[in-house]
Amino acid sequence: MLLAFHKPFDVLSQFTQEHPSHRTLAEFGFPPRVYAIGRLDRDSEGLLLLSDEAKWNDRLLNPRHAHPRSYHAQVEGEISDEALRKLRSGVDLKEFRTLPCQARRLEAEPVHPPRNPPIRFRKNIPTSWLELTLTEGKNRQVRRMTATVGFPTLRLVRVSIGGLKLVDLGLEPGQWRELNREQQLALDV
Repeated sequence: MLLAFHKPFDVLSQFTQEHPSHRTLAEFGFPPRVYAIGRLDRDSEGLLLLSDEAKWNDRLLNPRHAHPRSYHAQVEGEISDEALRKLRSGVDLKEFRTLPCQARRLEAEPVHPPRNPPIRFRKNIPTSWLELTLTEGKNRQVRRMTATVGFPTLRLVRVSIGGLKLVDLGLEPGQWRELNREQQLALDV
């Protein structure tokens, strides 16, 4: 069984509750014995897959498969062409250099459900949106990448894994569904 979940903001990608104030996957009524394939940090939103079959973990997370994952990142400031160039070529983070990725400025604000609570708003500092597609997934990587090039991430939404797009699933934050065979095949780009 393979499930797609629209993870809301402020939910941990785990079932065990380590702190009473932290929300976890346990509150969303998933079938028994499923686990998250990969993670989205507590501050991130979007497409998260869960399964009770180990094959999916290897197929989607093993670096040898170079499985693409795309994100919409709202960053502080108007993202520059130079910052996009740096993101595309890979950036040096403290313990590693990121692989090259796809990075583009989104001319219009993407349509995502409102975040609760909303991001902080500063009248004198603009924001911009970009789309990043990575084939690796280290801890808080997108946030660290945008901060390294001078544009801290304010909101981060995973919008696709392989060819499976969150928008096509019609899931609101907190909703999940089992993927049919066609949707499972879309994961392989």
